[in-house]
Amino acid sequence: MRGLLRSLPILLTFAVAGPSVRAAENVLLICIDDLRPELGCYGAKHIRSPNIDALAGRGTLFERHYVQAPTCGASRYALLTGRFGPASNDALLQRAERLAAGQPVPVSLPGWFRQQGFETVAIGKVSHHPGGLAGDRWNDPGIVEMPDAWTRQPAFVGPWQDPEGWMHGLANGEIRVVQPGRRDVEMDVLQAVDGPDSIYPDGVMVDLAIQEIDTLGAAFASMGQRFLLAVGIVRPHLPFGAPKRYLDLYDGVTLPPIANPTKPPGRTTWHRSGEFMKYDRGGRDPNDDAAFADLVRRHYAACVSYADAQVGRLVARLDAAGLSDSTTIVVWGDHGWHLGEHAVWGKHTLFDRSLHAPLLIVPPGGRTSPERVETIVETVDVFPTLCDAVGLPHPPDLDGQSLTRPSGTTETAVGYFGRGQTIRNDRYRLIRHRSGFEELYDHADDPNETRNVADAKPEIASRLRRALAERLGR
Repeated sequence: MRGLLRSLPILLTFAVAGPSVRAAENVLLICIDDLRPELGCYGAKHIRSPNIDALAGRGTLFERHYVQAPTCGASRYALLTGRFGPASNDALLQRAERLAAGQPVPVSLPGWFRQQGFETVAIGKVSHHPGGLAGDRWNDPGIVEMPDAWTRQPAFVGPWQDPEGWMHGLANGEIRVVQPGRRDVEMDVLQAVDGPDSIYPDGVMVDLAIQEIDTLGAAFASMGQRFLLAVGIVRPHLPFGAPKRYLDLYDGVTLPPIANPTKPPGRTTWHRSGEFMKYDRGGRDPNDDAAFADLVRRHYAACVSYADAQVGRLVARLDAAGLSDSTTIVVWGDHGWHLGEHAVWGKHTLFDRSLHAPLLIVPPGGRTSPERVETIVETVDVFPTLCDAVGLPHPPDLDGQSLTRPSGTTETAVGYFGRGQTIRNDRYRLIRHRSGFEELYDHADDPNETRNVADAKPEIASRLRRALAERLGR
């Protein structure tokens, strides 16, 4: 069992009642897509993220939070079930199919809270599909990603026509077009248009989330109705589009150089950045065009600042509604993103860049002083932690452990994707391919994971291989 013994004093106080922390009644869970741990509160001096930084100043920031999978659907499965699961974007739909067939499935986070009397509401991209439906354009009411989980999961799509259009939309209702039989997308990969936040998808979604805060707050005040509100912000997911004023924040800002910008030698989980490259780039490739690489990174940063502004709007409304003193706030990134590291522009690798993501938790009323936790934690830990935060029992058979209940002595995080599995401890990352080939990186002297030392350190690789198999049960 992976434990958190070394950080015991911090972890035991961040989510339970104590001299500086109130007990929680409600939860606001904010999920942000494709967000690297490259924020002001994580030490990035070039990123403008004042709202998330302010939350970090009121809560506990986890320096080394790792997701289970470097893709949206599988990572959200881990968040919403507290269990390891399928590695594809269809992970939650596969669970729904098993449920419909009468097969046992793990209880979901919103389903468990709902069983305990909570109102459970999801707005935006919380499960893989905004609105929680699948089928054509993710709009078929007969195909639900998470049956019996949410009290409601509305999909207000504004001018983007349907949930799929909203998810990949650009300014003023522009939706992406994929021609039959082709992978290329008829949509610019970068965009910055003048206008208010509502000209891009997250702006209208947060308008709806704010209405839900008011509705839930009124029910809590009048009837004591507790709630779990999950809000999924899609930016900085591709395409990188945000109101121009957020791009203007980066005029004249010097970006740090890209670490290890070359394709790694030998066998790795490197890929050709297909998700990024399929958009209209005007024929430019950031791997051999430094000016374009710089432009891409600025647009990504603009999307981060736009997402940060939406977080600020949510928290401000929570404060205005008088709910901050009763609500635990969680900000969770669903996975990392390469911005040229290893010559990758995307996720879908098993390197640290794809698996390391932000996580911070703010207790009701905030902490009297912020905490930073350097211990390795995982996405599957969020479910049991939130149970403890609001005083609920844990459902059986969770793979995660509450960050308020540490045990054991071995700190590891595991992950998986189509080509393999991985385990990270304090010093090493082992990546085991399905063929049996292994990569081992020693972060003590190679933090950018450029030298495979599996052959040079077979005993370390063997120990981590056993730990990986034990944790995943595979």
